[in-house]
Amino acid sequence: MDQYYYVLGSLVASVMAMGLLYNLLAKRNDRGEGNAAADAATATTTTTTEISGECRSKNDADVIIVGAGVAGAALAHTLGKDGRRVHVIERDLTEPDRIVGELLQPGGYLKLIELGLQDCVEDIDAQRVFGYALFKDGRNTRLSYPLEKFHSDVSGRSFHNGRFIQKMREKAATLTNVRLEQGTVTSLLEEKGTIKGVQYKNKNGEEVSAYAPLTIVCDGCFSNLRKSLSNGEMAKYLKTMVAPQIPPQLQESFIAAIDKGNIRTMPNRSMPAAPHPTPGALLMGDAFNMRHPLTGGGMTVALSDIVVLRDLLRPLLDLNDAPTLCRYLESFYTLRKPVASTINTLAGALYKVFCASPDQALKEMRQACFDYLSLGGVCSTGPVSLLSGLNPRPLSLVVHFFAVAIYGVGRLLLPFPSPKRMWIGARLISGASGIILPIIKAEGVRQMFFPATVPAYYRAPPVN
Repeated sequence: MDQYYYVLGSLVASVMAMGLLYNLLAKRNDRGEGNAAADAATATTTTTTEISGECRSKNDADVIIVGAGVAGAALAHTLGKDGRRVHVIERDLTEPDRIVGELLQPGGYLKLIELGLQDCVEDIDAQRVFGYALFKDGRNTRLSYPLEKFHSDVSGRSFHNGRFIQKMREKAATLTNVRLEQGTVTSLLEEKGTIKGVQYKNKNGEEVSAYAPLTIVCDGCFSNLRKSLSNGEMAKYLKTMVAPQIPPQLQESFIAAIDKGNIRTMPNRSMPAAPHPTPGALLMGDAFNMRHPLTGGGMTVALSDIVVLRDLLRPLLDLNDAPTLCRYLESFYTLRKPVASTINTLAGALYKVFCASPDQALKEMRQACFDYLSLGGVCSTGPVSLLSGLNPRPLSLVVHFFAVAIYGVGRLLLPFPSPKRMWIGARLISGASGIILPIIKAEGVRQMFFPATVPAYYRAPPVN
């Protein structure tokens, strides 16, 4: 009888084991099919690769932008509107509360229109600006922007810079493919000679990595990445253009500060944009001369840069092509120089001319500049067109600059020249040359005056 119990128990146990095994196999197959479907759904957006024993996500975005100021926020909206996936990392997304770049020139406003961002100057208590008023020794003169050929809405705009930036950030954030994140970028991620992304601390203080084929750094004068990105251009620019404007007793310490990479000691000047020596990164210097009392040039230059970069990248659908991307970044560096150079050069020249100095030749230059602008006609509309970004032609800049110097010499020599006046006049011409020529050399003679001679592969590609 016991044998029957053993046989029956074995049969029941076998049936139960087979049922359990079948159930387990069925569930496993269901999970496998679900995972395969999930993999197929995400294969078009994310790939993973094993590097140094770590599994990481590659190409979280098409473009990483470090900084959400004037350039960063406008660029995020522009590239996002073109369909790029953009990841913006900004150290502080609250409204900036400082006085910087309070004037947007008419040329900058035209760029806002071109980028579809003109509504960012609305509802921020922006005041329309139509020109300048100059006062000197009890005299005054009024200089108007030459806006006759433009729409009635085109003018300068004066506003609180922080409100303007917040409006652009809000507009960029409305695009679903633009992600704004608060975080502090600590380093660039480089692999086999190519910048792959950034390392940053997020709002919670966690170390995070983000990856993209193109990283654009435009995080202002306190950037901890600028020294590594400028590839020597920063020091060269400051030594040749800015240092001569510093009082002699301070020049030695100023040059030492440049060599040590102390970014915080830099005067307010616009830096030239520069490609990284390796593909995949671009430095956009947008913040340095935004405080200039006449030009407000930083914003205008930055917005002009964004238009150029947008047009360059539009035909380039595959940003993962490192050699082509590197060539495009070099193209951007060359193409932007005429516009940026004109505004930067004029800002530097005016700073030098109007800087308080006991030198009699500079005093005569200041007076000549005031009188020349007071003449009206082309003598005022030409320089104001340069200042406002409406006509940033380098040749026009040089012509008017030396016209002021020659006018100053004429004032000195009429009605009767004297040896003293002739000596001051010679020093005036020498001083004017000493101001403008080093600046032109630093910006690049060929790029400023003969852009058509730049090799074809540096020019903007045709946009279909």
